[in-house]
Amino acid sequence: MLVSWNTTNACNMYCEHCYRDAGAKVDEELDTEEGKALIEEIAKAGFKIMIFSGGEPLMRQDIFELVEHARSKGLRPVFGTNGTMITPDVAKRLKDAGALGMGISLDSVNAAQHDRFRKTEKAWEDAIQGMRNCREAGLPFQIHTTVVDWNYDEVEKITDLAVQEGAVAHHIFFLVPTGRAVNIEQESLRAEQYEKLLHRIMKKQQEVDIELKPTCAPQFMRIAKQMGMDLRFTKGCLAGTSYCIISPKGDVQPCAYLDIPVGNVRETPFSEIWQDNEVFNRLRNESLQGGCGTCRNNKICGGCRARAYYYHGDFMAEEPWCLYHGRKGY
Repeated sequence: MLVSWNTTNACNMYCEHCYRDAGAKVDEELDTEEGKALIEEIAKAGFKIMIFSGGEPLMRQDIFELVEHARSKGLRPVFGTNGTMITPDVAKRLKDAGALGMGISLDSVNAAQHDRFRKTEKAWEDAIQGMRNCREAGLPFQIHTTVVDWNYDEVEKITDLAVQEGAVAHHIFFLVPTGRAVNIEQESLRAEQYEKLLHRIMKKQQEVDIELKPTCAPQFMRIAKQMGMDLRFTKGCLAGTSYCIISPKGDVQPCAYLDIPVGNVRETPFSEIWQDNEVFNRLRNESLQGGCGTCRNNKICGGCRARAYYYHGDFMAEEPWCLYHGRKGY
């Protein structure tokens, strides 16, 4: 099980697709002691992997202390970061504190395109340098790419770059319209592109030694099965079943892109929210609707619950950009 804590809304970038609409720090973000208490509740609830994300988590002055506390509670601390603040000293301090991996965003092999998407000059150059600083410090890193229509054709080239730079994995995030991403919804992939790219990613997985994982595109599990591939994953969509997210102010929601607050850790202990919340229990126990409900692959796929919510207003509805929707043979 894994959980992501958006440690702050502060960020040194203003990316077009940010689900958190990050930029400036918001009032009433969890402080150091509240963060430590949250970490203890996360461990109590049985989670194993703790993702420190944001905003930009490295903008928190206490981030090394929080990482050390997470490690002391038996969690595996990892990061989602834009990578630009990972100096040699920061990489060493993160490793010494107990961080076990850094997920660094890179959306193109073209520096200008990446910088445009991130609305920050030198973002690409600084992210690459951040990767190299991790490598020198012995801190494993992986590349995170948000895929939209304009970088659809270069995903495999980004994988090759990941291999070249020494990444342990390349995770490809399919755009979900939430936060600022609603403004670029028209750039998200539709059914045929969505399906074709998943086939391309799984084919590329057969050619490289690093892990490739589509995110917010759970149909990759069906495709891997069709191709006879044995992946370490057990299900595509994990929202509310073995994954959730906590906002900078302590609001809990099923995933980063399914914007349904189900409780606040200042009011209810996180372990109780995770165990007892009605939305989580619906995601775990109720049958999916529409094509997802009739698809024989729904146990290993699950459809993207956030995309279903955005387009249908119902997080149990069918995945709108699945090409098959339970058609015979799939």
